[in-house]
Amino acid sequence: MKITSAEFIKSAFARPDWPVDGRPEIAFLGRSNVGKSSLINSLLHRKGLARTSNTPGRTQSINFFLINDAFHFVDLPGYGFAKVSKSMRADWGTMAEQYLLERQNLVLCVQLVDSRHNPTDLDMQLHDWLVHNERTYIVVATKSDKLSSNQLSKQMRLIGEKMPGARVIPYSSQTGKGRDAVWAEIVERIG
Repeated sequence: MKITSAEFIKSAFARPDWPVDGRPEIAFLGRSNVGKSSLINSLLHRKGLARTSNTPGRTQSINFFLINDAFHFVDLPGYGFAKVSKSMRADWGTMAEQYLLERQNLVLCVQLVDSRHNPTDLDMQLHDWLVHNERTYIVVATKSDKLSSNQLSKQMRLIGEKMPGARVIPYSSQTGKGRDAVWAEIVERIG
């Protein structure tokens, strides 16, 4: 897809802050520091549009980006370890779940997992939640450039076995490997 424009719209901390323009939305989900913001920047060929950090828990709100004046990318707070209080982590989880359950114009969930590791219990919980709630989703295995071809093949098989029925796409924000496959899924969903 040709990107003609990509802009940060807003950070939402509650439902009244969500955009009301009815455009299709693609949500990016995953544990803290798995590479959600890096993936968004890589897909859009933009550096720094979605803020990245080596510190887990950087994204503390639901961030909306308007792409080509036609659809939104939505960066959700990461789950798992983050250097914030337990109550704040719980608030993030509640906010994210409310968005995922209630958002009518959410057309695709992109669940990120780290290709270098087996899916965590929290990764599995999110996967099972997406399946149970009949959300359309794909799984993107990030940081695939850190593995040899043999290691990556093994990990992709393992992730596929742990997350049956999921389309799993290996991705590297550094090299762009997997970009076309992810865009194909997005384009199919936004029509």
